[in-house]
Amino acid sequence: SCLKSSMMLSGLSTRSKVLLKMTAGVVVPSIPILVWWKSAVDDRGNRAEEVRTKVRVPNVQTVDDLLVEKCKPGDVILFDRRCEKCAAGPVAALSCLLSRQFLCREDPMQTRAVETGTFDHCGIVVPGKAKTAKEALDPSNLLFLEATASDGVVARPLLTRLEMSQSRSVILLPLASAGERRNDDDYEPSEKIVRANDYMKKQLIEFRDRWVAESKKQDYASGHSSLGIIGALAYATGLHVTSPAPTSPSAWLVLSALQNAGVGENLSDRTALETRVEDFLRDHRFNEKDTVRLRPGWKFLPAVMMREMSRS
Repeated sequence: SCLKSSMMLSGLSTRSKVLLKMTAGVVVPSIPILVWWKSAVDDRGNRAEEVRTKVRVPNVQTVDDLLVEKCKPGDVILFDRRCEKCAAGPVAALSCLLSRQFLCREDPMQTRAVETGTFDHCGIVVPGKAKTAKEALDPSNLLFLEATASDGVVARPLLTRLEMSQSRSVILLPLASAGERRNDDDYEPSEKIVRANDYMKKQLIEFRDRWVAESKKQDYASGHSSLGIIGALAYATGLHVTSPAPTSPSAWLVLSALQNAGVGENLSDRTALETRVEDFLRDHRFNEKDTVRLRPGWKFLPAVMMREMSRS
């Protein structure tokens, strides 16, 4: 009896030691990750509070205010993100790192709209929910539609989104229809151009509402990072041409919005699925692959640097 009890205690002791070692093997490496995550969350919270309490002087515009005035629905904005600032969690940070590693490789044989930067995230400017025609023309009502790990597919005020960004670089790709001169202050668009832009805006509103609602219904936020990881690894192994997941979730959303608005060409069912963020930087007239093709008459104007910080 005593011998059996002694053997049982010995067995329990051995198992306890194994469990303790296994637990330590998980907990100890997790400590630096948890410390980093808390720092990222605190940093994001401080940034949000800074933006919320920012003093707005009437009739005095900031640089961001001036940049937003230049934006119109259909414009695409690209971000060169800092993965260490990702407050959505470790999986989201891993997705960011893998995207930058595998989806942002520079090909010396291809030209880009900008010389520097590693752009791994993007979104599209869409009309806001204006109640009057005057509000619809106010740039401050513009929204920014993007796919995120924290909120899923979401449309945020464009100005707030820019002020919250901690990316290394942010660039704007202005969209123009045939004959449209966006940089000419004295330019009056023709009736044809007005109709084309009005149709695009209407389609972008429909796309915005449909995908924001679908994101909430399907809880897209919980799977965004996993999709990003799968897409990056599939591209690295050459399996992206058959993978049902998008190579880049954010690029897929933006190109899908442009296709829905009658701006982006839909060459095949996989066009949006295989698009990367940096493909928006390559002109299809000079690059046969890894580029975003727009329908005849539509084009991206030269890239505008909205923000550039230290590369460190």
